[in-house]
Amino acid sequence: MTNSAPAPLAPSDRLLCGPGPTNVDPVALAAMGKPMLGHLDPDIQPILLEVVRMLRLVYRNAEGLVLPLQATGTSGMEAGLLNLTEPGDTVIVGASAYFGRRIVELARRAGCEVVEVMEDWGVHVPNGRLLEALDENPAATLLAVVHGETSTGSLHPLAELGEALKDRPDTLLMADCVTTLGGTEIDIAGWGVDYAYSCTQKCIGAPPGMSPISVSEAGMERFAARSTPVPFSFDFELLRKYWIDRPPVYHHTAPILHIYALYEVLRATLEEGVDARCARHVAAGTHLQERVLAAGLSLIAEPDHQLPQLSAVAVPQGIDAKAVQSELLLEHGIEVGGGLPGAPPMWRIGLMGPNATTQTADRVFDALMAVLETKGAPVSA
Repeated sequence: MTNSAPAPLAPSDRLLCGPGPTNVDPVALAAMGKPMLGHLDPDIQPILLEVVRMLRLVYRNAEGLVLPLQATGTSGMEAGLLNLTEPGDTVIVGASAYFGRRIVELARRAGCEVVEVMEDWGVHVPNGRLLEALDENPAATLLAVVHGETSTGSLHPLAELGEALKDRPDTLLMADCVTTLGGTEIDIAGWGVDYAYSCTQKCIGAPPGMSPISVSEAGMERFAARSTPVPFSFDFELLRKYWIDRPPVYHHTAPILHIYALYEVLRATLEEGVDARCARHVAAGTHLQERVLAAGLSLIAEPDHQLPQLSAVAVPQGIDAKAVQSELLLEHGIEVGGGLPGAPPMWRIGLMGPNATTQTADRVFDALMAVLETKGAPVSA
């Protein structure tokens, strides 16, 4: 080990088209270069309130609690389970792939009795099966699903599930919106979702490190009625006192530059229009998927439940998936993802945030075809 200082950072310039993170929107990068305020400076307070207001518009939830946790999307998942359930509660989880199964794991760690409603990779869990599980477990306090399953590109019919649960108010609805917020139609209040969580590094287009959450009034009532405490970092009431109450009550040292970045990408989202932004993601993803299918490749997710911004492409027989990923990265400067543990062989291609364009879709597809040609794969561009 030497005592000399290393060279300055010089990371490679990649086109990040995996399951996330995506390339950071230039407005976010510019925002992070602005002068930093203290987390209790009077000038930061209107910025915090504007972030909350804009998140409400993107989530479409005017009531309850909306704010970004200073943590990852997985922490948003865990925070919901810890705040809205207590040890011994029954939780029903729809799990067809990796992140649904992560909800199962975290619910068990929270001390819940978990009812798993499982499907194979890429097959959405039908709402009918979830409702049957609720009929069999009417005391369940929470039903959780993944709106956009990042590990397979499967989209859950969340609006229909929320509608079906409106006459069962004792069971709260939780939705993983990590890959859908800012890129897929969401109406959290209109659909009756009691708890939703997301991240900042996907369709929102900011750096990773924050988890926007949305809690309904019913969810906040459930939290207020708890008989056991929650971890200090995830305490919704304490977070509300910092983010929303004025004067703010100190809770933690907030990541100010990340808040700046989130502010600017949310502002850009509202300038573009939430519906227009979602349409852009649909157009880019659909274009890529059409080219993938036309080339003789197949997608993991069901056609009627395909998430536009995340395409899980099945690896052709005899092709080394990791070797293709490596060549895309080293020869073309493009990152795509592979399958997560337990998944069938796949490449996960994300077109999110600033990368949700048909031009980027063509660049990624053309590079993939060029690499597969060198590997002798039976495809046609």
